[in-house]
Amino acid sequence: MNVTVAKSSGFCSGVRHAVDTAMHIPPENVYLLGELIHNPSVTQAVRARGIVTVESVEEVPRGATLILRSHGVGRAVYDACERKEIRVVDCTCPFVRRTQEIVRDSAAAGKTVVVIGERRHPEVVGLCGWGEGRVLVVEDENADFGALRGQKAVVVAQTTCSEEKFQKILENIEKVCGETVEIFKTICYTTKERQKEAADLAGKCDAMIVIGGLNSSNTNKLYEICRERCANVFRLADAGDFEFQKIKKFKNVGIVSGASTPHTQTQEVLFKMENNTEVKATNEMEEVVAQMDNGQSKLKKGQLVTAIISSASDEGVAVLLPFFKKEILLEKNEIECEEYKTEDYAAKIGEEIEVMVVSASNPVRLSQKAIAQLKEEEAKIEAISNGEEFDVTCTGFNKGGLTASMGTYAVFVPAKEIRMGYVKELDKYVGKKLRLKALEIKKSERKKEIIASQRVILEEEKAARDAAKAEQEAEFFANIHVGDVVEGKVERATNFGAFVSVNGFDCLAHISDLSWAGTKNVTDVLEIGKRYQFKVLKVDAENKKVSIGYKQLQPQPWDLVADKYKEGDVVHGKVVRLVPFGAFVEVENGVDALVHVSQISHEWLENPTSVLSIGEEIDAKILVLDPANKKMNLSIKALLPEPEVTKVRTRRDDDKGERRARKPRQPRENKEEDEFREWTEGGVGGASIAEMLQNKNND
Repeated sequence: MNVTVAKSSGFCSGVRHAVDTAMHIPPENVYLLGELIHNPSVTQAVRARGIVTVESVEEVPRGATLILRSHGVGRAVYDACERKEIRVVDCTCPFVRRTQEIVRDSAAAGKTVVVIGERRHPEVVGLCGWGEGRVLVVEDENADFGALRGQKAVVVAQTTCSEEKFQKILENIEKVCGETVEIFKTICYTTKERQKEAADLAGKCDAMIVIGGLNSSNTNKLYEICRERCANVFRLADAGDFEFQKIKKFKNVGIVSGASTPHTQTQEVLFKMENNTEVKATNEMEEVVAQMDNGQSKLKKGQLVTAIISSASDEGVAVLLPFFKKEILLEKNEIECEEYKTEDYAAKIGEEIEVMVVSASNPVRLSQKAIAQLKEEEAKIEAISNGEEFDVTCTGFNKGGLTASMGTYAVFVPAKEIRMGYVKELDKYVGKKLRLKALEIKKSERKKEIIASQRVILEEEKAARDAAKAEQEAEFFANIHVGDVVEGKVERATNFGAFVSVNGFDCLAHISDLSWAGTKNVTDVLEIGKRYQFKVLKVDAENKKVSIGYKQLQPQPWDLVADKYKEGDVVHGKVVRLVPFGAFVEVENGVDALVHVSQISHEWLENPTSVLSIGEEIDAKILVLDPANKKMNLSIKALLPEPEVTKVRTRRDDDKGERRARKPRQPRENKEEDEFREWTEGGVGGASIAEMLQNKNND
């Protein structure tokens, strides 16, 4: 026996929405107007939740909640709910609501509305409630259409009406009304598809099984359609009505179910049929049924499957997979929920959920969380494909580059894409985090891979830094001028000066511009990491160089001499230089004074080196002080006691009678004597040794 199940079997979207609402809404003080759908098992499940079914609004307490089923209701019901302050949960099918709007607008325009459908069906009753008494219900083609003669008529259909029936009745209406009739084919497209599929299947099969509530209008229409095309049609409310003996003689059997029939009921019928070895499924479900082997299904790892909740326990939820012979446990730690509660899922029995096959071997393992993770991953992949940066930890390498993974995707970074420049030792990247952008994303059934690059990120960041630096430099050079006083932080010291950060730009303070007295080490004057004031000495915007000075903002030592010293003071100093005409003494840093050879001792000295040495500390008296010319003359002998005076007898020339005396020494024509003249005549005066040497070098 070959069994074919119609693809469109089971809940339509409108019914599914109504059932989901009733099975999830908190049941306290909730009422339902009429049966939710024409299916006893669903009705019983809703009642088991504590939701009370009523036949009119009058039965609903003030302030309660009322669920309106997918069939819809008339305007009066909404008005009554408003008067009693009843909260309405409206599950009216969108196709039904559209038909209601057509009826309402047409009646308001003074037109007669013809509804083709079953007079007592809840949907038709609701439609009439929007027509202001201008609605004519037509159930079959033999109705009396005389009342429509001369009228402007509008024709609509019950959403579950047979399309064949609709066309026949419409032809008779057009004969009476002519071209004045407006036609709205309001049959639900899923109903059309379901009916067409049932008709096609019935024309090919030896027998048909129609499953659904016996009072379900759409299921009964499917039954009628099948009977017109197949001689052997069996009507089942549920699997309890199935008798294999009645169909075992047929070779090809088709199965259809109504829009209000849960998938579980169709599946239960199939289970019963599968227990008979002579049965074989075909068409859409043929592959799944054919794969059954002692309760095992050849499912694929990663496959998404729609399952039906059949029971709930402390371990998790038992579900039925399409044409799988036994229940599969969906463990509670694999269910996508904040907190698993058995009672919550017990109320969801019969509902469909989507699960992923995480293991297709025995036992089959399912997961909801894996789907959430997969969707999250795919959202991430979508963002990555649009250029979003992502990071992974390198797990390995090969000759071509680095390897890693992100979820179910393998990640490969070619060697040339790791960084700017050649990478020789790839193994050093293992265990390190990589910042990447996708170059290419490959996805197939066998492999999912991302080819990525870290180099492009580094290049973008460098380009951004360079642009920012260029902009910063342009602004810096536009706002700095020679003579400006700026504040900077000493960043590093070299043997030729200090590099100072001024508004983020490195400026050079040359060592010669740090102290008036001169210094050999930057750190003798400036402290690394500390901020100081500097004067801008030179700006070279073309070569991006700025020279600054520290000493230029400090007072020169000679500027303070007048306040510290006066002629006649005794000072303490250190001999820093010896020349034939005297000794230069450092009185303080940057202030040098001259002790002439004649002021060193009361005795005549050929050379100062006979009594003084460099580095020797002495006391001396200020004889001359001229700060303006940076000149200070000292005397050591002025602080020494004078020697006793001895009379010296002179030799006279006997012939001439003249006194003979020592011939005066001629001035020495040498460099040291010239230097002495400059000092004594106010040239360089008391300049420091460093400045004198620097001046000589400049000459």
